[in-house]
Amino acid sequence: MPDPLSLSARTTAQEILRDFEGDSLDYWVTGFGTGGTLKGVSRVLADKRPETKIILCEPDVAPMVSSGIPQPNNKPDGSPTTSHPSWTPHPQQGWSPDFIPKLAQDAIDTHRIHKVLRIENAEAMRRSQELAKQEGIFVGISSGATFAGALRIAAEAPKGSTILCMLPDTGERYLSTPLFADVPVDMTPEELEISRSTPSAQLPPPAA
Repeated sequence: MPDPLSLSARTTAQEILRDFEGDSLDYWVTGFGTGGTLKGVSRVLADKRPETKIILCEPDVAPMVSSGIPQPNNKPDGSPTTSHPSWTPHPQQGWSPDFIPKLAQDAIDTHRIHKVLRIENAEAMRRSQELAKQEGIFVGISSGATFAGALRIAAEAPKGSTILCMLPDTGERYLSTPLFADVPVDMTPEELEISRSTPSAQLPPPAA
């Protein structure tokens, strides 16, 4: 299995460097799962783009990183021995398992993270829904949480700042989650009206 750290350093981080070559990159906003992307990308940015501030988001109900409480683990491999005491179940899937993974802890220990933001579940789902409705970007709850964090940074950052927000997700895997609980099974009257206003395709008559 590929090392998630080296993979993210060779792929995601390099794509970021190419996309922002010659341009400013003031903030990189992300969450964490295994911690591979967080550690790999933050390491490369610290080396190549040290002016970029690393912003880490985590669920408000599972504030493991911002709690400052160490993760109980085995020495020296860093594997968890039990759930983190600050963790509780949350719907921001793909984010924050019930422990701080070693790769994530490695990134924390380097002190490259500029700020940790706690994102509430309702805000994460609302931002995900807004991305779909307003921007046509179909992502899941954890991506909505990251976007919520980016909006908070945008509200306090100096004018003209450039913010990169990681949304490595798709909304399709969340169809049976609370993210879509308010979406009716059948089309609404408004949706039906729109469907009826769309002209049907003019097909050629069948061959004799």
